[in-house]
Amino acid sequence: MNKFLKSAALIAASILLTVNFSSCNKDPQDNTEEANKATKEAIVKQYLEHTVYPTYASLATESDKLVENLEALKANKTQDNVNAAAATFLEARHWWEMSEAFLFGAASDFGIDPHIDSWPLDEDAFNNLLGSQNMIASLANDEDGTVAGEQLGNALLGFHGIEYILFRNGEPRDVNEITDDMLIYVVAVSRDLRNRCFQLEVSWNANAPQAHQDLMEELELNTSVNGRDNTYGENMLQSGQAGSTYATFTNALEAIADGCIDIADEVGTSKIGKPHTGEDVTYVESPYSQKSIKDFYDNMTSVKNAYMGGMEGQRDESMSLHTYIKDYNRELDTKAVNAIEKALTAIDNMAAPFVVNYADASAGAAMEACQNLSDVIAEVKAEFAKIDRK
Repeated sequence: MNKFLKSAALIAASILLTVNFSSCNKDPQDNTEEANKATKEAIVKQYLEHTVYPTYASLATESDKLVENLEALKANKTQDNVNAAAATFLEARHWWEMSEAFLFGAASDFGIDPHIDSWPLDEDAFNNLLGSQNMIASLANDEDGTVAGEQLGNALLGFHGIEYILFRNGEPRDVNEITDDMLIYVVAVSRDLRNRCFQLEVSWNANAPQAHQDLMEELELNTSVNGRDNTYGENMLQSGQAGSTYATFTNALEAIADGCIDIADEVGTSKIGKPHTGEDVTYVESPYSQKSIKDFYDNMTSVKNAYMGGMEGQRDESMSLHTYIKDYNRELDTKAVNAIEKALTAIDNMAAPFVVNYADASAGAAMEACQNLSDVIAEVKAEFAKIDRK
């Protein structure tokens, strides 16, 4: 090779190397279709594996443990067993509230949310239930929770039915106040709760424990998207492919944002807003355990986990909505991060317990902070389409 040709070849090789190197280093303004798709796919994968799956796995584990605790209480009615069941209830409740930023999917499609988390408890219906020996006898033989799940209405099921038995005035209930019929009821309801928590886990995660999958098959509970073979997690990861309900990965990100928007709005407008404004002073979540404020805080933490790239200890901000937005609109991302923290702080500063302090000014401040967070995440959602057009 002569000197001129050799120099030309070296220059060409140098240019090629520079181009290849540049393509391997993400520039915030590098918005080629494939690069943008890969980024969004990584965000979705991180969201599923480090927010949705572990949250529902913990919920399933604790709901199963709650059944065991309540069965132990029914077999041996002691205060220690009441206390143990109450502690497990609160842990299961924590994981449920931590899931409320992703109530879309199985929780809504299969009616699981209203089934296990309707309030207030219908105390008149509960008293009528205890007065029906035929119904109590049916629940006593309800080995798998299906009688409770199919014959009791939402206002007698789920977390708040169990809470009503286990708590009074923010403390575990005196064991002497809990009758044998109450225990028959609460064990049956806890089995139905466990079933629905397993359904959430299996519906999202194809790698859920086989025992949980087997129980869903035995009970013939739906666990797939639109009756197909895909779980909700697989459906999201297959965005843009035939059969997925998401036409693009942008649509998947929009769904994540919508989940955050909805729960922030619900906490501000309904959970805090209805009692605080006087629209409905009976609309107080978790009044017997007096953990309403904890519920609200966990709801906003679920928003934080969804936005920041995972649960605490599993978070990777490099694969998060937070970093994705920051790369293109730093001001909006700062606004979103601040709105999340302001909502958490405002809730933490609420006068407790909420059931007797719902009219306090601190509740109004928390209501406004949550409503603002909902509005800011709506701005984040709108930004996705703008990024695609850049």
